Amino acid sequence: MGGSVSCCISPGESPKIHRREVELEECPITTTEDVSEDTGTYLQHISDRELPDELAQESNPSDHPRASTLFLNKSQTDVREKRKSNYLNHMSPGQLTKKYSSCSTIFIDDSTVSQPNLKSTIKCVALAMYYHIKNRDSNRTLDIFDEKKHPLTRDKVPDDYSVVDPEHKLIYRFIRTLFSSAQLTAECAIVTLVYLERLLTYAEMDICPCNWKRIVLGAILLASKVWDDQAVWNVDYCQILKDITVEDMNEMERHFLELLQFNINVPASVYAKYYFDLRSLADENNLSFPLEPLSNKRAQKLEAISRLCEDRYKDLSKSSMRRSVSVDNMVGIKSSHAVLS
Repeated sequence: MGGSVSCCISPGESPKIHRREVELEECPITTTEDVSEDTGTYLQHISDRELPDELAQESNPSDHPRASTLFLNKSQTDVREKRKSNYLNHMSPGQLTKKYSSCSTIFIDDSTVSQPNLKSTIKCVALAMYYHIKNRDSNRTLDIFDEKKHPLTRDKVPDDYSVVDPEHKLIYRFIRTLFSSAQLTAECAIVTLVYLERLLTYAEMDICPCNWKRIVLGAILLASKVWDDQAVWNVDYCQILKDITVEDMNEMERHFLELLQFNINVPASVYAKYYFDLRSLADENNLSFPLEPLSNKRAQKLEAISRLCEDRYKDLSKSSMRRSVSVDNMVGIKSSHAVLS
């Protein structure tokens, strides 16, 4: 037996090599491109498995940082038309009011991604909503947000309430009244815009003259509860808007959450994208943030804010660190011998 050679194997060939070739033929080598998203050694992130790449990039800017924000895309039409009109009419931009830094003086605003300027941020958010309404695709809406069916005041709703687009100043005054009365922060305004665009994407609806107030109110209500530590209750908004009832606020909040599919998570990358896109929107529409010369006091203030945020992120990273043991650190662990029966 030991000296005989099988007829299926050549004398110069090892049986182990032949068995290995058979195994390779039965189990071909697959690369990461061939492995499916749900199986195999390539484990895809859960957020990428839930939404396809095309949908993530095109339809859900409020979920994925790579997708472009809706308000910035809608504003580009007006910006291009304004530039074209100025070029054709040979209109000069007028007196330059923007301040530029020099070797001796540095002009900088006090708005940062962690602590934005409240007034400027609300103006930019109102402008983003203005472009949403002005350049909307259609008038798709839901009854829960219709102002005539669910009025915010006892005053009679005008007959042309669903036709006339609100001005930027009107939207700004409405948002500013809610934020000043409820003492909300600038970060809450950015989260409000994220929830608004997420609602328009998920529910496949438009923000238009007949529903913009209730949509903005629902987004502010939800953002204040998610973002601020001391959230404003629904009954508090009833004191700001005297004629609205708590039952109406509760029903609107329920519908808003259901339309969002209870997805109220705002990643830091998405928040930062919306912040910088709002700044770009401000630059294109001459709503620049207030610039002041950088003094020693302001420099120390900005440095303190940066240090505080850095320490906060370090604490968050430490708390979220996994308590797992790496294979490289398994020095003192002894393996037990297996018992074969």
